Amino acid sequence: MSESSPTKSSPDGVDLRSPLIQPGSAASTKRMERLSIDDMLLKYCGEFGWWQFRHFVLTSTAWALEAFHTMVVIFADREPDWRCSAGGCPAGVQTLCQLEPGSWEWVGGTGSSTVAEFGLICGQKYKIGLVQALFFAGCMIGAGVFGHLSDSRLGRKGSLLVVCMLNAIFGCTTALSPDYWTYTLLRILTGFSTGGVGLCAFVLATEPVGPRKRGVAGMSTFYFFSGGIAILSGIAYIFRTWRALYIASSIPSLLFLVIVLPFVSESPRWCLIRGNTGRAMKTMCEIAKVNGKNLPAGVTLALDQETNENRTEQEPTHAVTGTLLDVLRSPLTRIRLFLAVAINFLCSIVYYGLSLNVVNLGTNLYINVFLNAVAEMPAFLLTAVLLDKFGRKPLSIVTQWFSGVFCIVGVLFKRVWNMEDDSNGLWYSWDIGMAGTYNLLFIYTVELFPTVVRNAALGCATQAAQMGAILAPFIVVFGGGIPFLVFGVSGVVGGILAVYLPETLHRPLYDTMAGMEDGERFGLTS
Repeated sequence: MSESSPTKSSPDGVDLRSPLIQPGSAASTKRMERLSIDDMLLKYCGEFGWWQFRHFVLTSTAWALEAFHTMVVIFADREPDWRCSAGGCPAGVQTLCQLEPGSWEWVGGTGSSTVAEFGLICGQKYKIGLVQALFFAGCMIGAGVFGHLSDSRLGRKGSLLVVCMLNAIFGCTTALSPDYWTYTLLRILTGFSTGGVGLCAFVLATEPVGPRKRGVAGMSTFYFFSGGIAILSGIAYIFRTWRALYIASSIPSLLFLVIVLPFVSESPRWCLIRGNTGRAMKTMCEIAKVNGKNLPAGVTLALDQETNENRTEQEPTHAVTGTLLDVLRSPLTRIRLFLAVAINFLCSIVYYGLSLNVVNLGTNLYINVFLNAVAEMPAFLLTAVLLDKFGRKPLSIVTQWFSGVFCIVGVLFKRVWNMEDDSNGLWYSWDIGMAGTYNLLFIYTVELFPTVVRNAALGCATQAAQMGAILAPFIVVFGGGIPFLVFGVSGVVGGILAVYLPETLHRPLYDTMAGMEDGERFGLTS
């Protein structure tokens, strides 16, 4: 018989060395409180504290960069003033096309704009609109590509890094264009990268915000875009040649990469759906700490369809992926996508069509651009105030009908009361209303789709908006009352389509397709 160590026993014979709780028993497994990101923000971290404010401002700065690259053509592709040579202009001559080559000259020299350097006048004037249309075509492609990449491989922050890097490279290279077609190609490439800036910045800025603060925060991102346009007018006033202007407006993208982006955090929602719960929790802990809140140790994140399951800390959330095919397969999201695409397309036609007239006002271009940018800001403020009071759906309907009806009224005034063309400036004021609608649609689209496909869906809607931007200049060319009639009908139809969208006010920002379907089935609210 082999020897064994003495056994210590209690008076009733129980081995005192054995653990009180046996391995594998239910009590030995630590139960965690599993919350969705929205619930964790509401309960423990804070919806919009100092952390979200700092992150929001830093990320939204990218919108100013998008404004630089999009609107720089207003100054770079403008037609400069011209004057006849020493002999003076022949009597009755009002356009350049009536003069002989060499009998006139550009004020400020040929380097003042691409029109002067590449000879984009008379029979070549169509090339000015062509390069802008192709830029928006590049935006349309880029929005789809980077919308997918930001949902999958690159993430929100990674995609923003790539697009800003490409913007800096293509923007500076554009300044070296030796001819028109090289210039056009580089503008297409710049458009490709610019198409991903706004959607990546918007989602990255708003995803860490709590549900009750997300609407106001989302509308506030567009102050940065309008502010960027206002700043651009000052940059263009200082740098009067188009090559210097392209470099000056592209350098900020490089500065953003070096100075701002390192201090921006990746979206915890994206980390969660990619299965990186640890990284998502690290961000949530940082949010709570900076906001002066306390996130207990027994709390962890979970995807929306897992929050009510009794899973353990050792059972991690696995990566969940999704594509546009998943959006189209689901009847719930398919109709939402079609409606969002159609409404963004129609709204963009009105917004860009009305905005393009800023170059035709006949006064100082730099002041016009500055005032036009500042004039849009009250629309953002008013929409932000009303957004959480009346909801996304009613506001999108009313603002589109508001702009649409008054555009049609403008046509009637012109036809019936013989108002002069100059009085059309009265109806350009409704661009302010459409500006609010155009930006509201970003928030609405983000809330209509779950995290796993959010940027892909927003990319589709942005592509549709870019298509509207491509068509807007061609509509404006018709002149007279036709553009306003088209804008009016577009606004009214867009409002009608919005009637069929669901309200998203006080609804959770879902993570997965299954979570959204369950939430809509049971009518969950934040």
